[in-house]
Amino acid sequence: MSSSNNSNSNQPVVPSAREALNKFKMEAAQEVGVNLKQGYNGDLTSREAGSVGGQMVKHICPVRTVVINRANRNVDKHIIPITYQYSLVL
Repeated sequence: MSSSNNSNSNQPVVPSAREALNKFKMEAAQEVGVNLKQGYNGDLTSREAGSVGGQMVKHICPVRTVVINRANRNVDKHIIPITYQYSLVL
């Protein structure tokens, strides 16, 4: 855990970004079919709330795929595609 003077970790690091984060949250909720209201959303199930947060993470840290073709060392002139999937975590 990071040590800070603020006991509530549910605050944006940049306070002026709050409106953009709320808009982003509403867009993510619409994409997954969750009906969010302005203000309190305590009536959401854990699954609904988690799906909104998960959708936001998918947009922030998308999974990248790279396909590299390499020659098989056992068979001459035989190419094997190798697929790597990764995501960038900050």
